[in-house]
Amino acid sequence: MKRINEYKKLFGIDKPIVLSELKLTYRSLVKQWHPDKFQDGDPLKAQAEEMGRQVVDGYHFLVSIAPETKAAQLPDYHRTINECGIADYRHKGLLLEITFTDGSCYEYFGVNTNVYKKLINADKQVRFAKRFIYESFLYRQSKKATTVEA
Repeated sequence: MKRINEYKKLFGIDKPIVLSELKLTYRSLVKQWHPDKFQDGDPLKAQAEEMGRQVVDGYHFLVSIAPETKAAQLPDYHRTINECGIADYRHKGLLLEITFTDGSCYEYFGVNTNVYKKLINADKQVRFAKRFIYESFLYRQSKKATTVEA
């Protein structure tokens, strides 16, 4: 959740994400912080390079959790959570990353330790996740999708 809030603050977003507005803000931030605008030796050049990376990372992250993006990916997401088992999972802070048997990987934000412990101790982890995780937490498809061998 911290990462989401940091990126929203960087882009000046305080309401639901609208892709067209996000794209305009992204373009203006890229122009503002493009490293080529600064001379070699300028102390702001290093800051511009770092801000440029943050702007690009933030843009891709916010696009991945935008309602429009999630709506477009909803059929694939429902197929994955309804037809695939859980191949692997990791929890760090409030982020739960689940890799499914089809190789797709999703990150769930705001999953606290108590929910995670209940997941790992559940007799049927897929059933628990369907009831308490998949539709309850903000999620995005991770770029870390890999092929899982059967």
